[in-house]
Amino acid sequence: MDAIFSRNSVRKFTEEMPSEEQIERLLRAAMAAPSAKNQQPWEFFVVTNKDCLQKLSEATPYSMCVKNAQAAFVLASRRDGIIAPEFRDIDMAIASENILLELEALGLGGVMIGVSPIKENMEHVRDALKMKDELIPFTIIPFGYPEKRRPLEDRYDVSRIHYVK
Repeated sequence: MDAIFSRNSVRKFTEEMPSEEQIERLLRAAMAAPSAKNQQPWEFFVVTNKDCLQKLSEATPYSMCVKNAQAAFVLASRRDGIIAPEFRDIDMAIASENILLELEALGLGGVMIGVSPIKENMEHVRDALKMKDELIPFTIIPFGYPEKRRPLEDRYDVSRIHYVK
C-alpha cells in the first residue's frame, strides 16, 4: 500500500490526457469500494469538455484547479433505491478515496474537492452537468499527470492514539 504513504493532493497538471484504460481502471477502483448493505449509491461523470471543466472550476472557492485539468470525475449519489441513506456519504467518500489511491498507483494525481453538503456548490455542479434531480452532487476530482511531485508529510501522531485494553 505504498500509494497511501506517497499520495498527496495534486492541483497542477500537465497537458497530457490520461488514457481511456486508465480512466476505466480508476472507475473500477471506485466501484470496488465497500458500501453499506451493498447499496452502491454512486454515479460517475467523466468530464473532459473544457467548457464544462471551466464551469466546474467555479463551483466552490477551492475548485479553481479544475479548469487546468485534462479531466475530472464528478461523483454523485442516487436518492432512489438507497437502503441505508444515513451511510450514503460514507460510501461516497470511500469510493473517492479509492480513486485517489489508484491515481497514485497509476502515476497520476488528483485532489478531492468537497461539494456536498453546501447547497450552492451542489446546485452549481448540478447546473454545469445538467444533472437530474434524483442525483446528489458529492465531490469533484480533477486528475491527470502531475506537473510536479512534492514530498509527503509524515502525519503520524502518537498523541492521537488511545489504546483501550
